[in-house]
Amino acid sequence: MSLFVEQLREHGVHVTAQRVAILDAVSHCPHSTADKVVEAVRAEIGTISKQAVYDGLALLTNKGLIRRIQPSKSPALFETRVGDNHHHLICRNCGKTVDVDCAVDHVPCLTASDPAGFIIDEAEVLYWGTCPDCQENK
Repeated sequence: MSLFVEQLREHGVHVTAQRVAILDAVSHCPHSTADKVVEAVRAEIGTISKQAVYDGLALLTNKGLIRRIQPSKSPALFETRVGDNHHHLICRNCGKTVDVDCAVDHVPCLTASDPAGFIIDEAEVLYWGTCPDCQENK
């Protein structure tokens, strides 16, 4: 927990039990939906409103402590792996989501054909397919 307290302070975020619990929940179950984070935080600290967790997730995302991933037609997912340019594999059947490192190993790992004057600092890639468990159950 002291790691989370340090991270909050380093990012200029007031330390609260709720924010520490949110970071803990996301770190122990990466690629969680906000509702799963609510369940985990409630199990850890007791009563907390869903809105308080949503607000905490938004603040921690804005401060760069967690990352929000928004797969098409799916709820947002949250993870604590930030600061690198990794991507994600998502199973179309069960929704399992796993990290996959960038193949190029530098940011951004994709080059736009026409950056239109933008300075590109990140590329977000979602690979969709069928996970090994779902392949076995077909």
